[in-house]
Amino acid sequence: MSYEHIFDEMQIDTTPFALCELHGKCDLGIGRLSGATLHYILSGRGEIIFQDEPRIAIKQGSLVLVPAHKAHTLRSFGETGEPIPSCRPAELDLERHLAKDARTESDGVLLAICGDVKVGLRGASGLVDLIREPIVEHIDENSSLYTSVVQLLSELASPTIGSRAMVRALLLQCMIYLLRKRLVAQDTALNWMTALIDEGLWNALRLMLDNPGHCHSVESLADVAGMSRSSFAERFSTAYGSGPMKLLRRLRMNLACSMLVQSNLPVKRIAERVGFSSRSAFTRAFETVTGMSPRRFRATRNSVQ
Repeated sequence: MSYEHIFDEMQIDTTPFALCELHGKCDLGIGRLSGATLHYILSGRGEIIFQDEPRIAIKQGSLVLVPAHKAHTLRSFGETGEPIPSCRPAELDLERHLAKDARTESDGVLLAICGDVKVGLRGASGLVDLIREPIVEHIDENSSLYTSVVQLLSELASPTIGSRAMVRALLLQCMIYLLRKRLVAQDTALNWMTALIDEGLWNALRLMLDNPGHCHSVESLADVAGMSRSSFAERFSTAYGSGPMKLLRRLRMNLACSMLVQSNLPVKRIAERVGFSSRSAFTRAFETVTGMSPRRFRATRNSVQ
């Protein structure tokens, strides 16, 4: 196996994008979402603030991919206008904001296109959710991604027949570029991808991605990988940076978040489906990862949809 296999099999999905507008000096808090979040800055200056990582400076052209479950805040440095942020569907007035005379930094407004993205391999989900650190790229006229981003914004601003498929294709092109560039640069944030070119590790990882709620163990995963328990645990930790059971817990929380938002299943039933024997154990694990109870998470996410 090789990285070429990964890129050949990669596919992407996304929720509808939103246009976030921050006037003056203000913040827009974004909770711990179950998928990764993509931000593209149309105009203005500011920063993205995390609880446990360095801040990221943003300006017109900044493209930032924030990992799943990473709570963060968009902050505008603007000095004029009413300090009240707002988010609305991107197609409502994105075309107006794309006009050159509207894209200035002097009006004190931070404009960002934001959306949840999920990248996986055909037959397996959750690839992008394994990214552990934010990925940042600045797009200008000299960037290899410039044309793709311009086309993407055009499709979002004026959707027509085939726009949904076109947006997916353009996002996939952007994602391949971002991952390829960082693999070439040997970015430590992508060390886990070495597991995808080891056939034994990939077989075990794919089982975890496809069915995180199953009663996996280090022993059962090692058998699938064709390795001894100790060899599998060591090689997996070297590739990903943590043990297989820690990754499995994270995948289970990703699935639980999606089920809480996308279904009406009782919390107890969701707990069973993601591999927990009791609702109380699931609730404790969920609160550790997301900072809130499953009921509160469901209510909060549904209230903004």
